[in-house]
Amino acid sequence: MNNYGKRAEDASLESIGLSNLGDCFWNLTPSELVEDTIIKGQGVITDTGALAIETGEFTGRSPQDRFIVCDSKTEEAVWWGTINKKFETDKFHALYNRMKAYLMGRDLYVRDSYACADDDYRLNIRVVTETPWANMFANNMFLRPTDQEIENFKPDWHIVCAPEFLADPIIDGTRQHNFAILNFTEKMIIIGGTGYTGEIKKGIFSVLNFVLPHERNVLSMHCSANVGEAGDAAVFFGLSGTGKTTLSSDENRRLVGDDEHGWSENGVFNFEGGCYAKTIDLSAEKEPQIYNAIKFGAILENIGFENGTPTPDYTDGSITQNTRVSYPIHHIDNIMVPSKAGMPKNIFFLTADAFGVLPPISKLTPGQAMYHFISGYTAKVAGTEAGVTEPQTVFSACFGAPFLPLHPARYAEMLGKKMAENNVKVWLINTGWSGGSYGVGNRISLKYTRAMITSALEGKLDNVAYTNHEIFGLAMPTECDNVPSEILNPKNTWENKNAYDEKANSLAQKFVANFEQFAEGSSEEILSAAPKAKATV
Repeated sequence: MNNYGKRAEDASLESIGLSNLGDCFWNLTPSELVEDTIIKGQGVITDTGALAIETGEFTGRSPQDRFIVCDSKTEEAVWWGTINKKFETDKFHALYNRMKAYLMGRDLYVRDSYACADDDYRLNIRVVTETPWANMFANNMFLRPTDQEIENFKPDWHIVCAPEFLADPIIDGTRQHNFAILNFTEKMIIIGGTGYTGEIKKGIFSVLNFVLPHERNVLSMHCSANVGEAGDAAVFFGLSGTGKTTLSSDENRRLVGDDEHGWSENGVFNFEGGCYAKTIDLSAEKEPQIYNAIKFGAILENIGFENGTPTPDYTDGSITQNTRVSYPIHHIDNIMVPSKAGMPKNIFFLTADAFGVLPPISKLTPGQAMYHFISGYTAKVAGTEAGVTEPQTVFSACFGAPFLPLHPARYAEMLGKKMAENNVKVWLINTGWSGGSYGVGNRISLKYTRAMITSALEGKLDNVAYTNHEIFGLAMPTECDNVPSEILNPKNTWENKNAYDEKANSLAQKFVANFEQFAEGSSEEILSAAPKAKATV
């Protein structure tokens, strides 16, 4: 088994207090990691060649169990509250000491990787994992150094991930037995009690969301990005389930990345080296690029199978609706190498409006763009989470509040400045429902959404007529190539127009109520972009 001879690597782990370990396997190939996963009984191979694993108790992130160490570096800079929860330095060290003791004598997998495709902002990451498949996930999702770079690798940050190590809330000061804790002074993330791989990925995203805007004047973004033949870059903001990965995977445009990017004076660059896509109801017809990327080297998480065969059943949500696949970005043919592009020409805010209120596409003024960016709206639909029986509004500032250590206004100000400097067009895209709320109406056809985005990218919506939404004030095109005109104004798709008005007003009230927390300090231009909700008796 190739572990690069284990030169002085094991000794380098002593620098972070890991000693008296079992075998440490360094930078194994995907083949070796798959083999170890199978031998340990932790996964199976599907008929596509992908590795299928289950993440155990947790099949999604646990935002309430993510903490940031509060010290001299973070105390004044971090936006403390329900999202960024304080953790004491002494408790961090005490918990990590217990974690180190747990890892003594155990075999570990070590991965040298990095984030940021722009070398000016490269962040070297050493990932230490308890399981081979988590190490393979890191290899898929982060950027991969060359063999020569590994020989001289010096980590800027460490991640130590031990799913089987359980915290004791009484002793350790955690909320429950699982945790993900960021320490910006020690430059370390420790993860325990959860096997969900997304904690590794989003931990580094949170790091970059602090370091790049706060220290390097680079806007970090929860978005996907692609670029056309003419070099025209586009970015797609959106929360999970709104279509970032799907819509940026376009056979006519090269993919920069599907989830996390920076925007510097040089343009847009990917933080990652892979994609992490939802697979629930995945099909070759609807999402061919993602479907075809699920081959050897990909990792499927928490999926079901067809009748005991090795064939994945992507309709099976019995373990979770949040079924996922991770794969290195080169599993997609038309990608940017390296993963960076110039200045964006178009920005798309994606929302899956389960209430059937928002237009499928609308063009935003600068004020509306900032308002909707700060709002970060989408909706949960019934059945996706326990206890969710009808659509629920979700507002996540800057389309990524759980990962923002700084106040949302910092990111919004940076985006607003860049939009103005580069004369960027901004569009709001509803990938959710039309003709009624979830359960009554229908999901807007992916074919139509792609056609609308293509028209926007090609400038075909620059010279068409627009009408303004009565409550939200959004400019809706009256025509669009390859899209039925009657769906462009959502009210037209509802049989009961009064019911639509009531639902639209109800959603507008939720927007207004949510934005109250950001009103202080927002410009009059932004405040005037709020929907005109009517008081209900």
